[in-house]
Order: sequence, then C-alpha cells, then structure tokens
Amino acid sequence: MRILGIVALAAALGGCAFQRAEVAQTAQASMIGMPKEQVLACMGAPANKAAEGKTEVWGYNSGNGMTVTDASYGRFGGTAVSSNRFCNVNIVMTAGLVSAVNYTGPTGGLLTAGEQCAYAVNACVKHQ
Repeated sequence: MRILGIVALAAALGGCAFQRAEVAQTAQASMIGMPKEQVLACMGAPANKAAEGKTEVWGYNSGNGMTVTDASYGRFGGTAVSSNRFCNVNIVMTAGLVSAVNYTGPTGGLLTAGEQCAYAVNACVKHQ
C-alpha cells in the first residue's frame, strides 16, 4: 500500500512538470510582440539587462531549486551523481516589443525540457 502511495505521488509531481514544460513552450510563441511594459508587469524587474541599438535583452533566473540524483549500485558499492535544474530566461526585445524568448541551462528532464523556465514566464502566459 505504501509503494502505491509513492507511485501516485511521483505521477502527480511528474504531471506538474509536464504542465510547466507546456507553459514554457507556450510562452516562447505567445509572448512575441508583447510590449516591454507588459513584460515588466508580469515578470518583474530583470536580474540583468543588455542593449545594443534598438535591441535589448532582459535576463531572468527561474526554477524551484530542484536537485536530481541518479544512483547506481554495483557489486563493490555504489555511486551517486546529483545535479541542479534551473533556467536562465532571456527576453529579447526589438524596438520595445518581444522578438524572442530563449532558455538556457539544465531546464528540465528529457520529456520535460523547459519546465524550470515556467516559473518566470507563467504570469505572462496567464495574462493573455
């Protein structure tokens, strides 16, 4: 019975990761053309900014601090490797409008790429 509960919890958490990955993917298309004032309203102040001519890039850090651990055990002992998942979100604006939304970093798993990026862009997707 306890194992069934653990499996159900893992499935529920995995479902959330899929939803966040979908939000991140949606943001990359739906935020195009958004004025920078609206980005500021839904994402807040960026962690960093860069500008060149009429192009600006606003950088945001995103994620929930998730750590993934892989363990393997052999005949003489075991090893474990852990890694943190996070996302650097870069909002590219040309002439004051979003022209691209780019993600870098270990943003998710094999089937949930981008899920750590959803934390930063979620409010922008919900406002549309």
